[in-house]
Amino acid sequence: MLLPEVSVFPAETNPSSRCFPRAGPSPRCCSGQPPGSLSGWEEPLALSRKLMEKDELRPLYMDFQATTPMDPRVLDAMLPFQVNYYGNPHSKTHAFGWESENAMETARKQQVADLIGADPREIIFTSGATESNNMAIKGVARFYKAKKRHVITTQTEHKCVLDSCRVLESEGFSITYLPVQSNGLVDLELLEASIRPDTSLLSVMTINNEIGVYQPMKEIGRICRSKGIFLHTDAAQAVGKIPLDVTDNKIDLMSISGHKLYGPKGVGALYVRRVPECVWSRCRTGAGRRGGCAPAPSHPSGCWAGSRLQHRTAGDGVSMLANRLIQKIMSELPDVIMNGDAEQRYPGCVNLSFAYVEGESLLMALKDIALSSGSACTSASLEPSYVLRAIGTDEELAHSSIRFGIGRFTTEEEVDYTAKKCIHQVNRLREMSPLWEMVQEGIDLKSIKWTQH
Repeated sequence: MLLPEVSVFPAETNPSSRCFPRAGPSPRCCSGQPPGSLSGWEEPLALSRKLMEKDELRPLYMDFQATTPMDPRVLDAMLPFQVNYYGNPHSKTHAFGWESENAMETARKQQVADLIGADPREIIFTSGATESNNMAIKGVARFYKAKKRHVITTQTEHKCVLDSCRVLESEGFSITYLPVQSNGLVDLELLEASIRPDTSLLSVMTINNEIGVYQPMKEIGRICRSKGIFLHTDAAQAVGKIPLDVTDNKIDLMSISGHKLYGPKGVGALYVRRVPECVWSRCRTGAGRRGGCAPAPSHPSGCWAGSRLQHRTAGDGVSMLANRLIQKIMSELPDVIMNGDAEQRYPGCVNLSFAYVEGESLLMALKDIALSSGSACTSASLEPSYVLRAIGTDEELAHSSIRFGIGRFTTEEEVDYTAKKCIHQVNRLREMSPLWEMVQEGIDLKSIKWTQH
């Protein structure tokens, strides 16, 4: 089902609203009984009602790189396929299957393939970008392992890409983890020099999930095509947010994730080029594979509606809000460093380091704003971000970094509140810091020899 494109989203349905709606009458299920009467659902539904009845303020959501709220229009598009048109698209003997198959193929073409300039036969539905990355990297490497056992990636890739490469290393492959420049961008000359006769694949992220830098994909694609190697890109942070054409950029494999562009969790896609053909070894098996396309884990016809809605691009609105946030913070606070290239970046991802402030302490002080210090997949680690370390950020600054995520539903009021609260808390924490006091007195901290007691 293809949703009509609209230019304005109703403010009252903004999922980032800071307040829980007050609970209304208890909802009733299809049988007319209250949900609490359904065995096994009493506790979660009671908890949900209890939270809603509190009418408490929720934190502002400023972590759009970790995930995005589902666009209500996407939910509207999905619901018919959960309730009425629930047939298995591989059931060929009745109308339920025909309806679902038609909707799935429409989604494959109009809501995914057309979005990236691909042929619908090149789209494989998956459970998300992590599965797509694993399938692409391991699939190409293992198919060509008899003659080519070298794979190139960068040090700033998503954890699932790096972990896939480590698995290949354990299988005897040679992996080059390419360093990046201090602005987070790949050195194209170094990249070209790293390609060997036995190189089969390069995997590089289009937009970095921590610092937002946008790699020069056209130039990278040209180098890969001229050298006869395949190019895979993790475009989870890019698809639907910036114009991206797989043919123009000479991309052979692309990973996409639904929940990064206002769709549901657990839905993704992998693009695999057909001409010139990208041959790979499939990492999973299952029934119903048609035209090289795996069955979707959830019905995609509605799930992918958000991609077309988002592809109107958050562009100017997100850029304006990002610039507003950066200007407000950096005009009021000294010793704030923006990580990543200042120009070649997606504006909705702003990564700032606040010198002489512990990042975890700042996050705790900003508990009424949902922020992060890096990738959601490594948020449980106390180690500084490996992405920031890869661009040359020292350990102290890496520990003081905060990622601000701005999305489709972010408002000016939320940006202003975040900036004001951040400025206040950074000043408060610095006043408590002996290091900040020493810097104010003109002491060079690097000249001090620290001793352990």
